[in-house]
Amino acid sequence: MFETPLTGLDKKGLRRWLILFFLLLAAPTAILIQQAYSQLKWEAFHQQRILAGELAARIDRLATELIDREEARSFTDYHFLQVEGDASTGFLQRSALSAYPATSGIPGLIGHFQVDTQGLFSTPLLPDPNEKSGTYGIPDNELRDRQMLAGRIQRILSENRLVHTAKGTSPGDTGLSAEPAPREDYSPATRLSMADTDKDLAKNRAAENRETAAPTAKTERAAMPQAAFDRLNEQSALRQKQKLSVAGISLGRVEDLKLDRRFQDPPVDEAAQKTLASQTTVARKRGRKEQELLAEAEFPLAEEQISTEPDVGTASRILTFESELDPFEFSLLDSGHFVLFRKVWRDDQRYIQGALIEQQPFLQGIVESAFAETGLSRMSDLIVAFQGGVVSAFRAQASREYLSYAQQLEGTVLYDRHLSSPLNDLELIFSINRLPAGPGGSLVTWTAIILALVLLGSFSFIYRLGARQIDLTRQKQDFVSAVSHELKTPLTSIRMYGEMLLQGWASEEKKQVYYGYIHDESERLSRLISNVLQLARVDRDELQLDIRDVPVTELVDNARSRLASQVERTGFGLVIDCPEHLMNLKVRVDQDGFTQILINLVDNAIKFSATADNRTVELSCGQSADGGVWFGVRDYGPGVPRDQRKKIFQPFYRSEDELTRETVGTGIGLALVDKLVAAMNGRIEVVDSNPGAEFRITLPGNKVTSD
Repeated sequence: MFETPLTGLDKKGLRRWLILFFLLLAAPTAILIQQAYSQLKWEAFHQQRILAGELAARIDRLATELIDREEARSFTDYHFLQVEGDASTGFLQRSALSAYPATSGIPGLIGHFQVDTQGLFSTPLLPDPNEKSGTYGIPDNELRDRQMLAGRIQRILSENRLVHTAKGTSPGDTGLSAEPAPREDYSPATRLSMADTDKDLAKNRAAENRETAAPTAKTERAAMPQAAFDRLNEQSALRQKQKLSVAGISLGRVEDLKLDRRFQDPPVDEAAQKTLASQTTVARKRGRKEQELLAEAEFPLAEEQISTEPDVGTASRILTFESELDPFEFSLLDSGHFVLFRKVWRDDQRYIQGALIEQQPFLQGIVESAFAETGLSRMSDLIVAFQGGVVSAFRAQASREYLSYAQQLEGTVLYDRHLSSPLNDLELIFSINRLPAGPGGSLVTWTAIILALVLLGSFSFIYRLGARQIDLTRQKQDFVSAVSHELKTPLTSIRMYGEMLLQGWASEEKKQVYYGYIHDESERLSRLISNVLQLARVDRDELQLDIRDVPVTELVDNARSRLASQVERTGFGLVIDCPEHLMNLKVRVDQDGFTQILINLVDNAIKFSATADNRTVELSCGQSADGGVWFGVRDYGPGVPRDQRKKIFQPFYRSEDELTRETVGTGIGLALVDKLVAAMNGRIEVVDSNPGAEFRITLPGNKVTSD
């Protein structure tokens, strides 16, 4: 009778089928979204790679500009005084490098220096020690600061075995003692590495000397006290070849980081890249010759020849000379400082001129400042390496992850490049920390979220709908069982009493009782059939109601006449409590429908309070706050639990199991009451009563005068 596609399927089985269908739809959808994310990932990766290449080129151009500026400096710039003009009209003025504090554009610059052919140190920061500093407009306190800075530069060079101070030199020359400063206490491993490197270099030089038939001028020059500068790059090359720890570096080597280079296309050949960076710049920066003017040191200036300006004087004698300047070289000292130096040849004598630079301020000014201005600083890490040793690492600044797949490329090399010579030992390595969503990433993300919500919402809705249909099917099955029972009981009673009367087995006294039973059971059967038909009409929207204004007194009188006999035959008492002032009110109601509502509520009260001590059914009325009239039907039974106060108005719902229930009924009485009240624009609710339960119906009303 009530066969549906869900017949025989329980909620557990419905969940299994829906989960299976969900997985069948979710799997291909997830694959499509993953492929879209993968495509976006590689687009973002290559876009970031292009940005990294552009940034590396910009950093390289900045570094090259600084080196070019230093390359343009003449030999005489590294002296405190230099000649401005020609040999006949020239005059002395202070060198640009004599400014204090230093105004050079090199970040982290400590100061410039010169080492002569005897290996003695000088700096353009200090004037000739034989001259009074006041002659050049230098206050005593500034002179002390200059001497301290010059002493610091010399001390660092001395600690790295690049210069020495000859005994007998006046301490006033640089503001330091005549003895060289003590070296820093390097670790035993570093000392051993230095010693091994020096031994290897000595062997290499001995082998080269044996292979050379006659020493050249360059070889002879290399034997000068400045030979320590020649060994700087030789030691660096040997360390790099043998992958030894670079002195002054504490962050380890690049290969120890285990960076993933599989996405580098083509594979990066570090040696070839470094050589190319060196060649492209060295070809442009070859040694040059220049004519220079310099005041002869043996002819000091007379006081009348000194200008009153603090930085200008006139030389009494100016000499012209020619010098040969080699390109600058760049190296990292054991102390962790960078040194930028060049070799200058004058009259077959070699000078070393250069600048001492703090490591981290230099890298921060050249690399980090440019890196921080780009979006790369939020997505990738930047490692700065010198000859394979990590000297600095700048982490990504982003505080959140944009996509989960960014974790898959963490530590993957995005781009790497060596700077141009002489900084070709410096390498910039960009590695992925996190990737942006890329163009269309937000669209894919929102599409994935919407699809997930639609799928989850659809299957949730289908499950709820299916579960409701399963419950409804079960309730209809229970209804069939209940109706069968409800129909069978009165029919059996009517048949039994009818046969007894037909056979004449009842006395005159009993006949009246039997006639009463037959009447009551037929009334019960009539109400059951009426409820079923009425509910069917409501479900099909075929219910026809005659809603009109009816006096409260008429409704109460009609209810008393219709309910009194029903209540009394069951052994209950009926109490009607309606105030007199409400009798003048009229309510908009269908009178027959209202009577059926009261009959169903009273019948429900009698069924569920059959075992109560107080066998009374109360019918009361009152006025609501909105001007309407409410009617209440109360019993003194067990009441209605809070969790079932809404469920009891559902069709076919019963709080008791069909196999174990103790009360009669079909589960459609209260459902019909709810639908009839709604059709009359009223409302029904269950009011807390202790003991028992009260069903209260509120209907719209109008105030009228009494007849």
